[in-house]
Amino acid sequence: MTEPTLTELHQKIDTGVRVAIAEAIERHRLLGESISIFKDGQIVTLTAEQIPPKLAKKTEV
Repeated sequence: MTEPTLTELHQKIDTGVRVAIAEAIERHRLLGESISIFKDGQIVTLTAEQIPPKLAKKTEV
């Protein structure tokens, strides 16, 4: 595999992981489940009400 292909593959994997995480967090919010995050060196638990809603994806015109 050449370096540009590997970099492109890494970018696709990174994008996929970020989308999956955002969808999982949104699912927790919608189901009323809390999540725990790492913030400022500490573990913080957010209730479903504290989780910001997922932003809608902009559609291209």
